[in-house]
Amino acid sequence: MIRERVMRSLYVLLTLGILALDQATKALVTSRMTLYSSVPIIRDLVHLTLVTNRGALFGLFHDMADPYREALFTSVPILAIVLIVVFQCRTTVADTAAQSGLALILGGALGNLLDRLRLGYVVDYLDVFVGDHHWPAFNVADASICIGVGLLILDLLASGPGQRRAGVPPEA
Repeated sequence: MIRERVMRSLYVLLTLGILALDQATKALVTSRMTLYSSVPIIRDLVHLTLVTNRGALFGLFHDMADPYREALFTSVPILAIVLIVVFQCRTTVADTAAQSGLALILGGALGNLLDRLRLGYVVDYLDVFVGDHHWPAFNVADASICIGVGLLILDLLASGPGQRRAGVPPEA
């Protein structure tokens, strides 16, 4: 029981760490850069480029009318956050990959939701590209969500089909 509480506390700390790192990096970038300015980190590969994202993932639906966009991009993340917490509670703490993945996704979702609630948009600044091929700008929260989803996929692939149910560890 004590071990379970300690493990759950570590996953909470991972979530809060991602949230803090995301908000700190966004504050640092916005305090030192102007909108659309760019600073090379690794020339012709990675730049810091300050942009705002009023849309969803990679700017999707950015042109949707404001009342609908605001409601959609606030309610969907809140629903996702509730579901993630439910999945965390129903997943055994020994399932490190799933719990870590969920904690990373939760930290990222909270970071981007906080931006939307506070600013009305998400701050993005990591600009990765090769030649003329740019990946849409992103931030620590987005990277955390992607890594978390990757961990969940790996966990599902490792457990095999039909071997996992929430709250029940896979059979040995």
